[in-house]
Amino acid sequence: MQNKRLQLVGVALLGMMVMLLASAPAFSQSCSLCYTQAASSGSRMIQALRSGILILIAPPTGMTIGMILICYRKRNQTRKPDSTDDSRTDW
Repeated sequence: MQNKRLQLVGVALLGMMVMLLASAPAFSQSCSLCYTQAASSGSRMIQALRSGILILIAPPTGMTIGMILICYRKRNQTRKPDSTDDSRTDW
């Protein structure tokens, strides 16, 4: 039992390492057209770009925080009270 858990943890850690190492090249990729347009634009365009980024990031962030709060408040409504040791076999 303990050996299987240790193997499972090892596989999970190996998978996380592979995911982290595989995503490193993705950070270095960027759109050269977007970069050159942003670099050559004036201060109004840069401010508009910043405002656009905020507008696009605010709704998903708000919805995620809202779902976390709803789940946190409703977390005890689906739990059954522990009455006996038979709860381990009651899947």
